[in-house]
Amino acid sequence: MKNIPEVKLGIVAVSRDCFPIGLSISRREAIVKAYGEGIYECPVTVENEKDALKALEDVRAAGVNALVVFLGNFGPETPETLLCQKFDGPVMYVAAAEGDGDLINGRGDAYCGMLNCSYNLGMRHLKAYIPEYPVGTAEEIVDMIHDFVPVARGILGVRNLKVITFGPRPQDFFACNAPIKGLYELGVEIEENSELDLLVAYKAHAGDERIPAVCADMAAEMGEGRYYPELLERMAQFELTLLDWAEQHKGAREYVVFADKCWPAFPEQFGFEPCYVNSRLAARGIPVACEVDIYGALSEYIGACVTDDAVTLLDINNSVPKYLYDEDIAGKYNYDIKDTFMGFHCGNTPSCKMCNDCAVKYQLIQHRLLEPAGSEPDFTRGTLEGDIAASDITFYRLQCDSEGNLRAYIAQGEVLPVKTRSFGGIGIFAIPEMGRFYRHVLVQKRYPHHGAVAFGHYGKALFEVFKYLGVADITYNQPKNLPYPTENPWG
Repeated sequence: MKNIPEVKLGIVAVSRDCFPIGLSISRREAIVKAYGEGIYECPVTVENEKDALKALEDVRAAGVNALVVFLGNFGPETPETLLCQKFDGPVMYVAAAEGDGDLINGRGDAYCGMLNCSYNLGMRHLKAYIPEYPVGTAEEIVDMIHDFVPVARGILGVRNLKVITFGPRPQDFFACNAPIKGLYELGVEIEENSELDLLVAYKAHAGDERIPAVCADMAAEMGEGRYYPELLERMAQFELTLLDWAEQHKGAREYVVFADKCWPAFPEQFGFEPCYVNSRLAARGIPVACEVDIYGALSEYIGACVTDDAVTLLDINNSVPKYLYDEDIAGKYNYDIKDTFMGFHCGNTPSCKMCNDCAVKYQLIQHRLLEPAGSEPDFTRGTLEGDIAASDITFYRLQCDSEGNLRAYIAQGEVLPVKTRSFGGIGIFAIPEMGRFYRHVLVQKRYPHHGAVAFGHYGKALFEVFKYLGVADITYNQPKNLPYPTENPWG
């Protein structure tokens, strides 16, 4: 199943009737030529409301789901905003810079027109993507459109997403509380089920003819000696259960993510830990959040759309011991010990983001809790363990707080190529000014312990997605010279 939207771009030029329409047409053509394949050029240049309706009919017929509205000259206020109002998808507004004609008959004043456009969008409470500096040459606007694509993918994904849950959050995991109000404000649907529903569906997949092929794929992914052969059939059965549930229950939505209660009852009843299977689905753009973390699943999915790549969900887990910092980090990497921490979870990070020696193992914490002391691990096996591979990362989360307010954070950093000397799916993360960010964002704003991780620096796109979705409170790891509102100026 394809679980990430495909962006189909279209561009519509608008023109104020007292300005030369030829400016908008020639400037639109220059953008399309510079962009190359992958953008549909609407032949209707919009001067009035009827033109806007014709243009919308045209781009819909062409299958466009993300629209660039181009002010080739000043632009008509009502028709250009009508394009946003009536188009069912993300919309971007950009304007032409001068320089491709004289300043008498070849001047378009789109610089001015963008101000009127934004005023009218606001007056009508319409959401649109406007770049940081939305005025440019054809080549510069092409760059802006490239920036728009991952944002559009994120918006399309959220608008067509269903979060499927199994079970309530574990006991005393109030941090995974998920007010539904915020989901509906974002346009996300939710389907809540019990763990028993999942168990019944799992048992119904016993003997499924597809199981051997999934087992073979798991064995090939991990390699000899890095998995439990006797667990493969059970894990394959579970993977098929989730995939079939997604197809059968997405209903009116196109895309699905899961949030499952993975402990304490799950391993004993199913006979394994679900983590490795969860990692495999995440690698396919179907995140499965641990501990019924609904907003964690949503955050992961947004990152999967923005990056078109695998993501993960980790605990902001433990500080880096001083001895490890002194031996392996100090003097080698330009980070203070407070800039570092360990991101961990039981084993849900896809193998493609792990070091080569990762393996299916057992969950030590659950083994302590659920199996006899001194016994060999049994049903607590099934995690994907090892160090997370060194990489640039973006740590982020979209959350609805207990008061019903949507907020988000974004912090860019990296996973260091340093051995963790620990267990689970784990890595040593370094984020500039993490100590201050931890106190004045994570603690101060009462964020839960889970954070989504995208593998690369995607803060710019994520920020625009959250802004487009109407999230007013978006925080980041501020540099030393920019204090947080709650930061004591005397230290």
